[in-house]
Amino acid sequence: MEVSQRAKGIAPSATLAITNKAKVLKSQGLDIVGFGAGEPDFDTPLHIKEAACESLKQGFTKYTATEGIVPLRKAIAAKLKKRNNLDYSTDEILVSCGAKHSLYNAFMCVLNPGDEVILPLPYWVSYDEQIRLCGARVIAAKPESNLKITGDTIRRLRTPNTKLLVLNSPNNPTGIVYSEDELRDIGQAILETDMGVISDEIYEDFTYDGVKVNSIVTVMPELKDRTIIINGVSKTYSMTGWRIGYAAGPKDIIKAMGNLQAHSTSNPTSFAQVAAVQALEGSQESVEMMRNAFLERRDYIVKALNEIPGIKCDMPAGAFYVFPNVSGLYGKTTSKGTLINDSQSLSATLLEEAFVAVVPGDAFGTDEYVRLSYACDLASIKKGINRIEEFVRKLR
Repeated sequence: MEVSQRAKGIAPSATLAITNKAKVLKSQGLDIVGFGAGEPDFDTPLHIKEAACESLKQGFTKYTATEGIVPLRKAIAAKLKKRNNLDYSTDEILVSCGAKHSLYNAFMCVLNPGDEVILPLPYWVSYDEQIRLCGARVIAAKPESNLKITGDTIRRLRTPNTKLLVLNSPNNPTGIVYSEDELRDIGQAILETDMGVISDEIYEDFTYDGVKVNSIVTVMPELKDRTIIINGVSKTYSMTGWRIGYAAGPKDIIKAMGNLQAHSTSNPTSFAQVAAVQALEGSQESVEMMRNAFLERRDYIVKALNEIPGIKCDMPAGAFYVFPNVSGLYGKTTSKGTLINDSQSLSATLLEEAFVAVVPGDAFGTDEYVRLSYACDLASIKKGINRIEEFVRKLR
């Protein structure tokens, strides 16, 4: 028996690979500073964990409806109304095993072989793999300026085969946030066609400096019937391991996604759904606490990186990543004789020689950069940046 051609084409997740490698080195006793993982370092808030524990005590451990329990879908609908000013019924919402699962369901139920998907560069690593798994073609959209696309970008790239635009704001890996005017400009270009939108809004609660985050559907209500919103509780409530994500969109597409889920994973974990209800409906104090911590870390890491020769780092408006341009280091050699000629070699050498884990930019389609997550404590950030600076100053 052989691996299918479809499976052979799937690349491993670069973010998970670097995180796992760092964990292996840590288990060997090495002092690794990891900037790879995209998960808050804070514990899940106590009131959320207690809700899950109580549901376990009450025996809530059986199958639920494939699409998610009604209280959770109602809580999601209420959140969409309050937070985004959007009206969705419970049968327009599907709860899945994490937002990544929601994306997979959406792509599988919308794309056909030969379809084209406009994917702005740089992009989160799993978009590309999931799209190609459907037999569709990724059309990488180079940013116009400030690492953003515009309506004209779409007009240049669209063809009769264009099926979707994938929009991620706040963005992973760059931290950019599209303004209301920028979303309207993009939305107008979409309305000139029959293409749809996948709007990944998983980082919506982490923006800084007064930057307002908008859903493209809020800005352009005309796009509601052709947009699938993707979100979840992983980032906002530090619930990455609980695996609860959701999609909101047209009823027929959500139904198809539910049918697919019924034959793959069935329902998301029962007690994790109860915890997600508490996350959405309970105290939101932890969200602001995390946002303030991320803000302090962001300000430090951007300033520190820009003080290192050969590295240039823009100030991200959202999420918890920095995406510095490190191409000024290419062509240089380490003290051990290793040539740095791309983001892969830089990332590998940083881990091996400086014990710092970063994610190479080519995983996001942009080789001049690397991604660092500042969802780790400030002391670790300072230690890691000091190591990077020491490493860079020894290059020749």
